[in-house]
Amino acid sequence: MSSYGSHGHGGKPEAISCLSCYLSALCIPQGLSSEEVTLLDEMVFPPIRLEKRDVLCRQEAPFDSLYAVRSGALKQETAVEGSENLLTAFWLPGDIIGCDAIGRGRYPGSVIALETTTLCKLPFGRFEALMQRLPELRTHLQRNISRAIHDERVSLHQLLSRTAEARLAFFLMTVSSCFRRRGYSPRQFRLPMSRNEIGSYLGLTQETVGRMLSAFQAQGLLQVQGRDYHLLDLARLERLASSTGRRQKRP
Repeated sequence: MSSYGSHGHGGKPEAISCLSCYLSALCIPQGLSSEEVTLLDEMVFPPIRLEKRDVLCRQEAPFDSLYAVRSGALKQETAVEGSENLLTAFWLPGDIIGCDAIGRGRYPGSVIALETTTLCKLPFGRFEALMQRLPELRTHLQRNISRAIHDERVSLHQLLSRTAEARLAFFLMTVSSCFRRRGYSPRQFRLPMSRNEIGSYLGLTQETVGRMLSAFQAQGLLQVQGRDYHLLDLARLERLASSTGRRQKRP
């Protein structure tokens, strides 16, 4: 897709065709003709480039665009009254940012780059008009939203009252599946989230995440070097992730 080479952070614009993008299979509905893809090309801005810690949009800012992640990773921090900021979402290449802002018309959290990231901006007004002409595009967006809702419900079910071990295993298997769907290795990947950020997302402390990662390495389940992860035993991690083990309630 195409647009700025940067979003107010410098850089030279670089036009990229949707068809030439390596993530086109994730972003573009099947069955569109080359003429229809050209219409999509004309709507999308040149890629936006963000550096680590740059803010794409702030919580409660008016919703005006969706963003397709081309490279890198981002997180969403949501300020909750009486609590510190919560890490409520994260996105990898091929994900669409902003679907959760369509209903309220405002972004529900601040979206921040975890590393150098590029995105394609899709102005929603123009996107809606194009969906009227291309029903396949509307169906594709609806499926993306439906899948996100389903995944969120499954995650909530898996995380509520689960042990720290099960939560972390589930998280790692979710990331593994994301990379597999994008054509990358499901066993070896770089995860640009700190242990504190992983803990915030899972409702665990940074110390607990570190302790569980050390335990997983001692059990031969994975190897971690900095933010590079190598999952050695997917079958055992999957069993841990789907286990029904519950935290022991204190009397």
